[in-house]
Amino acid sequence: MADVTDGGPILIFDGVCNICAFGVGIVLRNDRRGVYRFAFAQGKVGGALKKRFGLPDGDLENVTLVEGGRCYTKSTAALRVLARLPFPWRLGLVFWIVPRPLRDVLYSLVARNRYRWFGQKDACLMPPPDVRQRFLDPP
Repeated sequence: MADVTDGGPILIFDGVCNICAFGVGIVLRNDRRGVYRFAFAQGKVGGALKKRFGLPDGDLENVTLVEGGRCYTKSTAALRVLARLPFPWRLGLVFWIVPRPLRDVLYSLVARNRYRWFGQKDACLMPPPDVRQRFLDPP
């Protein structure tokens, strides 16, 4: 059986977070080649991948990107995703000039307050039928 990471980059996200769902929607609309696949942090695949890379069990505050056998979190994960998206999203790459510790402090501030500022869903995002195959563990 093939390793799930052999099929290209996987974006692991909090399935009930509204800002996370918004970000996934941006990727789905702009990733024209269908490079990215998705896993819910609350799901079996997302949880297993986080565990494989030594990330805390149940960690929902960090978007995680598994790509090329490596794992990226927080602002680095987000910027790596932006790097594959078209204009205007690539403009966000200007934040690479900000030192990672500072980027991650700002990222963590938003992550800690995301439910209060942006709300949350009652259940994980239901992927639309036309992209459901890109979700590794659909609800």
